[in-house]
Amino acid sequence: MKKSGKVKKSKTFKIVIFSIVGITALYTLLPDYLQKGMIYLTPDIDDYKIFDNREVKTGTPRPWPLTFDYNRYSIPAESVRDSMENLKTTGFLIIQNDSVLFEQYQGGHDSSTISNSFSMAKSIVSLLIGCAIDDGYIGSVDDKVSKYLPWLRGTHSDQLTIRHLLTMSSASNWDEHYSSPFSITTRAYYGRDLPGTMKRVKIVNHPGIMFNYKSGDTQFLERILSATTEMSLAEYASKKLWQPLGAEVPALWSLDKRKGTEKAYCCFNSTPRDFARIGSLVLNRGRFHGEKIISDQYIREMTTPARYLTNEDAQMVEYYGMHWWVMNYEGENIPYARGILGQYIFVIPSHNAVIVRLGHQRSNEYINHHPRDAYTWVRAGLDILTQRP
Repeated sequence: MKKSGKVKKSKTFKIVIFSIVGITALYTLLPDYLQKGMIYLTPDIDDYKIFDNREVKTGTPRPWPLTFDYNRYSIPAESVRDSMENLKTTGFLIIQNDSVLFEQYQGGHDSSTISNSFSMAKSIVSLLIGCAIDDGYIGSVDDKVSKYLPWLRGTHSDQLTIRHLLTMSSASNWDEHYSSPFSITTRAYYGRDLPGTMKRVKIVNHPGIMFNYKSGDTQFLERILSATTEMSLAEYASKKLWQPLGAEVPALWSLDKRKGTEKAYCCFNSTPRDFARIGSLVLNRGRFHGEKIISDQYIREMTTPARYLTNEDAQMVEYYGMHWWVMNYEGENIPYARGILGQYIFVIPSHNAVIVRLGHQRSNEYINHHPRDAYTWVRAGLDILTQRP
């Protein structure tokens, strides 16, 4: 009996060893982006720590002043407070009349903690396109993309314009599946060759007809900005946004590899107070403290829904402009940027205010194409704003 037990243990040990060797061999044969994906599994707000980054440099910092009644208000609704806790909010900030009215942080974060914007980065890229048009690097949003990217592929590539990319109507074959380890989105996020990845993307149908959200559209815009400005995205963002906006903390734009290419569609890392500067720029129609940074015309067009497009359900696109979402809340159109883990910058014209919410999670339920929690944060902000005398 003892001998039999030893034999069984020996067989079990061999199975374990062979399994480990097999898994290790299989792992080493996987592409590097799949290896990294297997290690980290899902995106996180601190992923800048696992990527190489390029600094978006500041100039002369211009700290936000505090209102006379700074932080004298509280979020009144218990349901909102529950949402903040359950969805792991790290920061909630309200800027009104160019001053900090309210801010609340948790989970070890404070006003100077940087975290990932995820797809809010797309909205920043749109602003940089506006800057490039003003600077003369790009003719207009109706320029053909092939003018700037002659390597563009696909039977309909000659029809693609910058406007099509901005409105997510490129009709490319980009696969926007975050859960699949084999999708091009996963390759772009964890891979080490974004320029090469983009050359795999083809324009396979007529652009400018159907809205279909694709991160590749933003990465094409990065390729255009890089080609025309002859600067990296981070360098151009520093020159055109971070320095003139008086940002206090250098941002980090994550790269595909050391000295590589910015992940334009996802990975701009900054603080709540500095993200609010982006909202303020849109709120003030391209100006910051009176200084013109982007043309008013571009801002208006950027935040106007592309109603001439339809989505996959044959519905008019009343909720998306040029890389900015537009929510109708109680009769007011609110432009906003959003990220997949609950990152938001809301622009509230009626109150001359900006609301920033950062965190680890967002709602999986949608109302009129907006995550349910987006309404929660707007309502929370307006509850505080309307408490003021």
